[in-house]
Amino acid sequence: MLKALLCVIRRDLLLAFRRRADVLTTLFFFIIVASLFPLGVGPEQALLRTMAPGILWVAALLASMLALGRLFALDYADGTLEQMVLSSEPLTVIVMGKVIAHWLVSGFPLVLLAPVLAVQFDLPAASVGVLFVGLLLGTPVLSLVGAIGAALTLGVRGGGVLVSLLVLPLYIPVLIFGAGAVGAEASGVGATGHLLLLGGSLAASAALTPWATAAALRIALE
Repeated sequence: MLKALLCVIRRDLLLAFRRRADVLTTLFFFIIVASLFPLGVGPEQALLRTMAPGILWVAALLASMLALGRLFALDYADGTLEQMVLSSEPLTVIVMGKVIAHWLVSGFPLVLLAPVLAVQFDLPAASVGVLFVGLLLGTPVLSLVGAIGAALTLGVRGGGVLVSLLVLPLYIPVLIFGAGAVGAEASGVGATGHLLLLGGSLAASAALTPWATAAALRIALE
């Protein structure tokens, strides 16, 4: 199963790098959304520091959701997904491989860019570190939960809008814990509790969402 997992990850990464425009669209969207707020709000440092966690997390959430449509759609269109479902390997392993590849392409670059973008909000170094760790724990949850919505709306007309309606309510706890961790660190309370909740959300999502996504894919292909 480990070999199958690595093969799926490698395949999806190779396909993603052949479509660099899709990857760059997500990154540029994140950069533009996060960079426009300081220009619109103004140069007041206290206000920017207060708004920074929410702005960066919302930008990362929207950018991650923007890439959900590519998770299964191309494999569904060319029939590859049907072959994956009929494969002797467990579908949950294949789903996990695709989600990991999706996160490496659309989630991990956001984690790396966020500390750089945080500089324009004048966040202190400790808050930037908490932001980095929070995104590192939270963005995989966005990909895992989003995979369920992408599978449920596979082949449905207007699936992009339906994905947003399905997954946005489930993203709210991650957004609250992630942005709250930075705010708690800035106020001196400490971000440990928020980060532990994000870690727990990641563990629960990694254990449960592959099964739900696999079931949704089977329903979509029937």
